[in-house]
Amino acid sequence: MSTAPERPTSPLQDLARVGLGTFLAAAGLSHLTFARKGFRAQVPDFVPLDVDDTVVISGCAEVALGSALVLFPKERVKIGTIAAVFFAAVFPGNIAQWRHRRDGLGLNSDRMRFLRLFAQPVPIAVALWSTGVLPRR
Repeated sequence: MSTAPERPTSPLQDLARVGLGTFLAAAGLSHLTFARKGFRAQVPDFVPLDVDDTVVISGCAEVALGSALVLFPKERVKIGTIAAVFFAAVFPGNIAQWRHRRDGLGLNSDRMRFLRLFAQPVPIAVALWSTGVLPRR
């Protein structure tokens, strides 16, 4: 079974994909090491897992997604879509941190936590654009 050919990406898109993948893998590693406590502040109360387990699992997912973005460019559309869905799925954590006034990851004021909510579309858009899910313009 053949699939339709993917749109080619520009060198700028490729650079953004590798940069996003590197950032995502590094963020995942920070979940597992020095920033674990800060990420605990983002776990919503409704998550049925232990808070620390949630941070570790999400960190592992970030390392895997980030590595895949860098290492598997031929699968970039699938991986970019998965990364965008992941970024959308963790957004409730940002809302929980803001609503419950939890300090963490340098977000130590209501204003900073609120402004962080508006930053979440950026990695979603970068994941979609850099992998060719969205057309270049």
